[in-house]
Amino acid sequence: MREQWPKAVAIGLVAGFLSGLLGIGGGVVIVPALILILNVDQFRASATSVATISVTASAGLLTFGIGGSVDWAVAGLVLIGSTVGAWFGAKYLELVPEWALAGVFTMVITVAAVRMWL
Repeated sequence: MREQWPKAVAIGLVAGFLSGLLGIGGGVVIVPALILILNVDQFRASATSVATISVTASAGLLTFGIGGSVDWAVAGLVLIGSTVGAWFGAKYLELVPEWALAGVFTMVITVAAVRMWL
């Protein structure tokens, strides 16, 4: 990993920028980038992405929160559901075959892209 740190930093920079700009989860960028650029397996890419999201989200939260752009009631409700969902997802990640995980990830991104396009 020592030789790959510039690529890892670049992945984080792009993911963070797009997360702040578009409101997307960094995982949409981080997971494919880790797999395609750094040759990380699907399981480790998912886990690594989750490990970085809290700091990335905190930076966005500070900016948007100070600016008054956050709907705190909605954010609180989404936080409850996403916290429980993330716990279950992390707990059961390794029970899902890598091919199925990649397929579900691809479907979610594809559906989101199509829905946003229309």
